[in-house]
Amino acid sequence: MGNPYVALSLEIYHTWLEQVHTVHAVFELSIFNHSKGVYCGCKASYNFDVKNTYSKPHCLIPLQELLKSSAFLVDDSCVFGVEILKIDVSSPEKKDVVVQKKATTVQNLFIQKKGFIKGTYTWTMDNFLELDLKHFVRSPTFEVGGLKWYIRMYPRGDKYSNDCLSLYLSLDDSVELPLEYGKVVELTLSIVDQKNVKHRTATSGLWVCGQGHKLVCVQGMGSSNFFGLKELKDPLGGYVVGSSCIVKADLTIVGSSNDD
Repeated sequence: MGNPYVALSLEIYHTWLEQVHTVHAVFELSIFNHSKGVYCGCKASYNFDVKNTYSKPHCLIPLQELLKSSAFLVDDSCVFGVEILKIDVSSPEKKDVVVQKKATTVQNLFIQKKGFIKGTYTWTMDNFLELDLKHFVRSPTFEVGGLKWYIRMYPRGDKYSNDCLSLYLSLDDSVELPLEYGKVVELTLSIVDQKNVKHRTATSGLWVCGQGHKLVCVQGMGSSNFFGLKELKDPLGGYVVGSSCIVKADLTIVGSSNDD
């Protein structure tokens, strides 16, 4: 309604969902009040499955209120949290699945938007309509912030899409970093409109962390349903001109993560 809010949503890692049908989760999303020493948030629930891996966004605080606040915003940093209160898992046969209980892990993510690094990569495909649509295609490797990346595209969509082009950002397999390494990256992927400058874009955050000398990239690397195939190939649009399609990736490394 014209009043921007800071909002959070919860995502489940979709490759794990290949084994199950539905995950019903009850959780609480929150922002930390430094003055009172407590988390303030809202309780929510969502049914996750392979087609619905993101919960709907939940508004926590008006943006202007946050920017003026000395309780939630301290030294240009905010602390956000999530607590999983309950999980019920159902299999495709509608049978309940036993979920092993584990000790609760608390992790605070501190994001400080200072001294950030920006980079842009443009990938032009002149043979888009001739691509093997049964497999993904990848861009040449490019470097931003000392890390090697590439764009991965499924021209007909991956197995999670609904008649859409799927588009992702990936880290090169050759990258090796220490286990304790952590970075938070803001990513914008775009399909360029070559005629009308109405680019199709999507922005998300991802957390890059080292794991056993291999770099793991989690949370929001792209989308299975990035762009509907019908609109993409519409001759009146400018997303595919002749056989040319242009994809752009804008990356901003906004800070480091610290475990508490």
